[in-house]
Amino acid sequence: MPIYKVEGTKKDGLQKYKVRINYTNNYGAIKQLTRIVYGFEEAKDIEQKLLHEVKEKLDGSYGKTTIDELFTEYIATKKHDVRKTTAHKYENIYELYIKPKLEGVKLCKLTIPLLQKWKSYVEEMNVNVTTRNHAYAVLRILINYAVRMEYISSNPLVALGCFKDADYKKAEINYYTASEFLLYINKAKQYAEKREAECRSFYEWDYYVFFNIAFYTGMRKGEILALKWSDIDCELINITRSLQQKVKGETNVETPPKSRASIRTLQMPLPLIKVLNEHRKRQEHMERFTEDYRVCGGQQPINGSNLGDKNSFYANLSGQKRIRVHDFRHSHVSILANENINIKEIARRLGHAKVELTWNTYSHLYPREQEKAVCILNQIA
Repeated sequence: MPIYKVEGTKKDGLQKYKVRINYTNNYGAIKQLTRIVYGFEEAKDIEQKLLHEVKEKLDGSYGKTTIDELFTEYIATKKHDVRKTTAHKYENIYELYIKPKLEGVKLCKLTIPLLQKWKSYVEEMNVNVTTRNHAYAVLRILINYAVRMEYISSNPLVALGCFKDADYKKAEINYYTASEFLLYINKAKQYAEKREAECRSFYEWDYYVFFNIAFYTGMRKGEILALKWSDIDCELINITRSLQQKVKGETNVETPPKSRASIRTLQMPLPLIKVLNEHRKRQEHMERFTEDYRVCGGQQPINGSNLGDKNSFYANLSGQKRIRVHDFRHSHVSILANENINIKEIARRLGHAKVELTWNTYSHLYPREQEKAVCILNQIA
């Protein structure tokens, strides 16, 4: 039987199954098609599809699948493996940048010249190089999937490489120093106190708390918006979810964090513990308070689209330069890097899966390491 139960593994209440079809191709080589699915009914359906695929391969239908058919299949197989927001992002990119030019193209007709025409088409669109490379990445993943499924033998897109920007300059990382942040956050606190006195509302405190969490933990925006009081245990924050406020017409969609490494526990510093304890007391006076209240918002999270305006407002109040909301994450790293905190610990706090990503982004924030290196070399004479 080509359907095997994977014991002890379930998702959304459905049992995990491995579907495997063994066959010998037209060149005499033993091949295998394998899929992982959830639910026995879906496993039986996939089994029939795989048998059909094998028949097509052996009947000379190799590479006859179109890009559009391939994308539909790929998204269907990945629905249990990636976050809903990731799948939605892939769908948007496919609709905007890939489908208009390649929708009906069969895989066997996917040549380097044809893909170069696609790249030229995307280059003529009024989008930046980052967006173009997102489109390139989705198409590369899609064709790699076709290779893995043995629809074609190789990925011709790889030979062309990603999009380049002749005028590209690496953006400088902007951040607040400790003294700059204190000036900023103290003005935000004063404004929250003023609004509470005027309106008897805690609304402004939610934004004050958000920027404290961002600076003192380096958490991502979605992770902070998703944070509930049940995630906080004394001096620890348990990060197990993220929040996307708009996904395909849905609002406030909870998803797992960005990667497995993003599921983490952070020890909080005393200033943040104080801020959160005071804010919890405010929320406990709200009607029907529970541990499931969002730390920033209550029954409903604050509107993330307002964060940019609030950030600009607080920066103007304090007379500080304006940095982006995401730059509070950079600010967190800069504080730790300048105190020589090990890069592995910084990567863990940020939820990075690979230390290389952290180092490539933040290595320039380690000026003392450069100074020490020069001092050592200066002694050689």
